[in-house]
Order: sequence, then structure tokens, then C-alpha cells
Amino acid sequence: VAPPVPGSLTQVLVKVGQQIKTGDTLVMMEAMKMENSITAEYDGTVKAILVQQGAQVQSGEALVEMA
Repeated sequence: VAPPVPGSLTQVLVKVGQQIKTGDTLVMMEAMKMENSITAEYDGTVKAILVQQGAQVQSGEALVEMA
């Protein structure tokens, strides 16, 4: 799962092994002074969290790995 725009991660809301449904919020990020939620595009399980809270991320950078 990747963000559409660069920004700063403010919250990581999931844990490895957690079951996720389509539309569930995975992380919150601040971009252009607005809070944005990054949501799951499909049902699955969180396999890895690739970033930490407070990290600066680029658009398209992988944040959460799901299967």
C-alpha cells in the first residue's frame, strides 16, 4: 500500500498479522497541511509494516505489505 502524495506519517493503525478489510484505514499521514487516511484496497492480512510513525514518505513508496 502506497500514498498518492508525499507527506509525513502521523499514525500507523495496524499491526503485523492483523486481518484487514477493503476500506480499513492503515495509516494516517499529513500532506499539504491536511490529514489523509491511507486505506486498504483489498481484504487481506498485514505481512509487514515498512515505515515508522513520523517518517517522511514519497508518493508511491510502499508503507504496508499485505497478502
